[in-house]
Amino acid sequence: MGNPYRALPSVDALLAEPSLKRLNNRELAAGIAREAIEAARLAIADGGEQPSRASIAADAARRAERALEAPLRPLINATGVILHTNLGRAPLAEEAIEAMAGVSRGYSNLEYDAGTGRRGSRHDILEPLLCRLTGAEAAMAVNNNAAAVLLALSALAANREVVISRGQLVEIGGGFRVPDVMRQSRARLVEVGTTNRTRAADYAAAITAKTAALMRVHPSNFRISGFAESVEVGEMGALARGHGVLLIDDVGSGCLLDTARYGLPPEPTPQASIAAGAHVVLFSGDKLLGGPQGGLVAGARGAIERMRRHPLARAVRLDKASIAGLAATLRLYADGRAEERVPVWRMIAMPLAELEARARAIASAIGGAEVRAGSSMIGGGSLPEAGLRAALVALPGARAASGVAARLRARGVVPRIEDGRVLIDPRTIAPGDDARVAAACREALGAGMG
Repeated sequence: MGNPYRALPSVDALLAEPSLKRLNNRELAAGIAREAIEAARLAIADGGEQPSRASIAADAARRAERALEAPLRPLINATGVILHTNLGRAPLAEEAIEAMAGVSRGYSNLEYDAGTGRRGSRHDILEPLLCRLTGAEAAMAVNNNAAAVLLALSALAANREVVISRGQLVEIGGGFRVPDVMRQSRARLVEVGTTNRTRAADYAAAITAKTAALMRVHPSNFRISGFAESVEVGEMGALARGHGVLLIDDVGSGCLLDTARYGLPPEPTPQASIAAGAHVVLFSGDKLLGGPQGGLVAGARGAIERMRRHPLARAVRLDKASIAGLAATLRLYADGRAEERVPVWRMIAMPLAELEARARAIASAIGGAEVRAGSSMIGGGSLPEAGLRAALVALPGARAASGVAARLRARGVVPRIEDGRVLIDPRTIAPGDDARVAAACREALGAGMG
């Protein structure tokens, strides 16, 4: 019968196929050809049928198509989790998108003083806005809040002690652990109190001549309730000042608005922390602040200057597009338009009556769906126990929920499954996408009947 491997086409033969011939990058095309030939070789080795040249060429065509697909693509978040980390956290305001596109198309004054014609600093771009909004003396930004924590500890506490409550030695998404960051920064961790109770006297007893700072870390994605006690930031600030050490406060989500206005539990704000005496306040740009990814730092001028001068500051610096997007987002807060223009807050503030009307319209367009009461979540490690009243669209439950959800995801819509039903939450869907979501649901339900 002959050697089946001899019938496999050569790389050059596959490169002559239209699907690979159209690729401008010959190295990429040759790599795809080799992959398709190797897949056919493995199929023969596994005892499969002899692949035809046509089937190998078709496999190469599929591989070429996948190689040229955009790996990052838009999805519709129908889960009701506003700050969905896996889906990219905060959607951006149009002003932020326009600002990012504007500076990305050409050159900018990123590190240039157009007035003097001399070199400038990218840290100076966000500083005035951050200081105005938080009341801080100085400010800067790096590429995320984990980097901000690492930079603060490296610049301000290397080879010295940082006192922190045992109840705040948290791990957040991706295995990010506060003790590990401290080790990387060369700061020495001093744990005080217990998991559930820490008092001011515990911090005071731990302060020595080797202490650089007290540190408070917002627990973000969990709560300790019941028999629990912690020290307020104001008391920690007074304690730090009295002992001549710094207070570093990681407030997490970057909340600049009063969450009580929306019926939510209180969330720590950078401005409250600065007013309470924190020397360095760290927070995220892409959570409740609602901007692009960034780690924002505000506080005392001396501490911020030390962070700016540290070698690590260059390694974690923010790019021009993110700076532009954050500046545009912060301007919306400065002129009082955040609730109206920042999508995160627009979703949080969305009236229940509006959500109910949209849910009814989506359910009617799908057919056979029903509207039920439920909750939307903030997500992103913010307000973990807080929910917002919601109106949800429950898809017909006769079919397997997992299959319907998979078909929806294939159509670019990410739902959630609860109590065996596929649910669509209009809160996290842009109103202009309601019709598209309804159509995707009809298709996903119809496909399951075939």
